[in-house]
Amino acid sequence: MKQTPYRDASRPLEERVEDLLGRMSLDEKLAQLGCVWSTYLVDGDAFSESKAARLLADGIGHITRVGGATGLRPREVAAFINTVQRFLVERTRLGVPAIVHEESLAGLTARDATQFPQAIGLASTWNPALAEAMGQVIREQMLAVGARQTLAPVLDVARDPRWGRTEETFGEDPYLVGRMGVGYIRGIQGGHLSRGVAATAKHFLGYGASEGGLNHAPAHIGPRELREVFARPFEAAIREAGVASVMNAYSEVDGLACGGSKAILDDLLRGELAFEGPVVADYYTVGLLATFHAIAADAGEAAQLALEAGIDVELPQLDCYAAPLRARVESGAVPVALVDRAVRRLLRLKFALGLFERAFVDERVSAAVYQTPEQRALARRIGRESIVLLKNDDALLPLDAGIARLAVIGPSADDARLLQGDYSYPAHLEILYAAGRGETEARDVSRAQAGAFRPGPYRVPMVTPLAGIRSAVSPASRVQWAPGCDVSGDSRAGFAEAIAAARASDVAIVCVGGKSGLLPDCTSGEFRDRADLGLPGVQQALVEAVIATGTPTVVVLIDGRPLALPWIAEHVRAVLVAWLPGEEGGNALADVLFGRSNPAGRLPITVPRSVGQLPVYYNHKSGGGRSQMLGDYVDLAVRPLFPFGHGLSYTRFAYGPLEVVPAVCAPADMVRIALDVSNVGARDGDEVVQLYVRDVVASVTRPVKQLAGFARIHLRAGETQRVCFELDPRQLAFYDQDLRLVLEAGEVRVMVGASSDDIRQQASFRIEGTARDLRVADARPTGVCIDTASRRG
Repeated sequence: MKQTPYRDASRPLEERVEDLLGRMSLDEKLAQLGCVWSTYLVDGDAFSESKAARLLADGIGHITRVGGATGLRPREVAAFINTVQRFLVERTRLGVPAIVHEESLAGLTARDATQFPQAIGLASTWNPALAEAMGQVIREQMLAVGARQTLAPVLDVARDPRWGRTEETFGEDPYLVGRMGVGYIRGIQGGHLSRGVAATAKHFLGYGASEGGLNHAPAHIGPRELREVFARPFEAAIREAGVASVMNAYSEVDGLACGGSKAILDDLLRGELAFEGPVVADYYTVGLLATFHAIAADAGEAAQLALEAGIDVELPQLDCYAAPLRARVESGAVPVALVDRAVRRLLRLKFALGLFERAFVDERVSAAVYQTPEQRALARRIGRESIVLLKNDDALLPLDAGIARLAVIGPSADDARLLQGDYSYPAHLEILYAAGRGETEARDVSRAQAGAFRPGPYRVPMVTPLAGIRSAVSPASRVQWAPGCDVSGDSRAGFAEAIAAARASDVAIVCVGGKSGLLPDCTSGEFRDRADLGLPGVQQALVEAVIATGTPTVVVLIDGRPLALPWIAEHVRAVLVAWLPGEEGGNALADVLFGRSNPAGRLPITVPRSVGQLPVYYNHKSGGGRSQMLGDYVDLAVRPLFPFGHGLSYTRFAYGPLEVVPAVCAPADMVRIALDVSNVGARDGDEVVQLYVRDVVASVTRPVKQLAGFARIHLRAGETQRVCFELDPRQLAFYDQDLRLVLEAGEVRVMVGASSDDIRQQASFRIEGTARDLRVADARPTGVCIDTASRRG
């Protein structure tokens, strides 16, 4: 029997797309441009045939978050997705499967899935290979249940840590964000999408530089900076990793609401950056064009603006792209060709994913790839490599595991919930199970879920700092635990117990920070922006009280932000940033505290002294970063508390002279930058060698330095390795006065060091000849090689 062309896997993809599109009615096309919440298909504790018959009659583009909106375990998730797909394949006219999407910022947001460190911690590893390995675990777990698109990674360049979503980012530098993002996407998508998961780069564009650090607020960014800084990570994701999908930003840039801007989503994203896949709307974006941005009068006009701009799929449910858009099409205001354009993009992805050939999974084996020992080991390694040692006066750390008396103090020391970011499974579902208790209203999601569908709270086994410390010390060690206070609130009732524990101990470890999530009691995360970057509640006073006892004190910051804590930085002997370290966070922290691992995390974002400095970032333009003529503010130093790239070790590293070849190059020549790096201390350890460059004189103002490469290397005590960077000078290209992408002739300063502020070696080369009208795809990322033949010691 002859197969219908779109069902024939042997035919070219474009032929299958056009055949299927040509068979669709308008209602079937519009259904592909939308989504249905998984929980809308549930009646009580089971899949509802009657609801499916009403909501899926014409098919559907996406299904929203089966794992991330329910309490189902992996096998149950797989069974539910199979049931939905079977309905679509067998009970709709054309039998088009849906894409089930989930969130996976720090691990799949689903019950029993591995909960890795939050993105800001992953970035602190400066190890893209770990981002790829984490992505591979997420891909394996999603494939096992039949979910085929994730709404991650976040590629926003974060320029204001007051913004609650700073923790979801890879930091402030476009090159670092791009490197980590490319690694993550490669892990998620695999070698071929037919055996992978579609990644979604978000949020396009400028979301991380909002006015006042407020969520959804306007971003005041000019067209040059928009391209040179904020679009750069997306460019890398598209060009190097072939990211399958992109999501818009909620915010506006210079009056252009991103979700309704052709200039941003079509001209820039598709034209200049050459992205060809579907753009999915951040949740409720289309309606917000009318209700928030006020650039549309009603849902129909909002739908038209979004579709014209290039939003192909409305998430999380069909609102504006349903009846309001149909009315616009039927009136002639919206050409059917615009609908067809969006449907084509989505169908291409569905065919590329192999959904028509493999719509179902083997639910019997789905749970086998969840919470394996190897996955927990990876979570522990990422947590360990993410920890940043900010200060270590008199080598207080590492501690001896045989320490006689140890106090563990602070509200973050033994609360598993505080180890996870806002897009972890427990944190993200709080909005649902809290609604079930009547504490808040869950928008359009929680519909009388019962039994296995009830969303929680559920949590994978978590290792808190206290548990990790207790497992690391000698059986003879005496560990006293006292929370001292809560994360928020004014009560100091627990201070006396904490002070007594500190006085009775040889060392006090004080774990402080915030709570990440989406509810009002959270201090970080989406919707949780802050006007102050100090410790919430009375935690600063708790640290001061412990210091006053005279007991040597280690402060561990467990938070998603770079907190401005100048008093603690000055008075505490040792300070560690553990970020939001995930399910193995306590073990990872203990590994560093007791020297089983030498810390080598580096700050992916500048730590300010005060919110009065903001925005503050290392790669500011020439003429910025200080007040003319005297430099500092009247009441504050302009230097940050800790610079981008900073992080200490338990050993010391020496940097040899730079070799830069050639000394003079053409714009397209590669420049080799090499040096020896030696471990001159007594312990084995990792060093993150950082390459910065500067265009000394240019026709428009340029950054004082910009990251252009890095290498995390492991050196035994006494060992030397030669680190080589292969730099494409076109990385220094910029948009000139006419907004043309150019590389000008002139001197380039090369700086290599241990942080943006700790430059160990400098040299220069010259570019001869000017290259104009470059393409963003011309510049190659910096290659890194480690010459193992040079090892000695």
